[in-house]
Amino acid sequence: MSYKNLEIWQLAKEVVIDIHKMTLEKLPKFEMFEEVSQLRRSSKSTKSNIVEGYGRRRYKAEFIKYLTYAIASNDETIDHLENVYETGSLQDKELYESLHERLDKLGRKLNNFLQSVESSHLSDK
Repeated sequence: MSYKNLEIWQLAKEVVIDIHKMTLEKLPKFEMFEEVSQLRRSSKSTKSNIVEGYGRRRYKAEFIKYLTYAIASNDETIDHLENVYETGSLQDKELYESLHERLDKLGRKLNNFLQSVESSHLSDK
């Protein structure tokens, strides 16, 4: 099995693509080097940490660590998204709500996946 089969990775990938498009099409240029840069990096970090953790899945503690990083990066992405919306840089309410909802869903699924890995880690001892 590949990390690409993981639902959490698939959701993260979709979010990365949609956030990237949104930052190019819906946000003012002055945000490009401020909040937008952080928004893009944190969304990509979520996906990358899923991949890196999966690559270390034989070492449960490492897997758990990277899944925790993925959750933190997802939370950071939500914070940056809220910032661009609340400051008025992102004015498309429907897009904001859709992205926010998907990030919340990804966060829930990451937490559930982490709990599953932790449970299997505890039962391995």
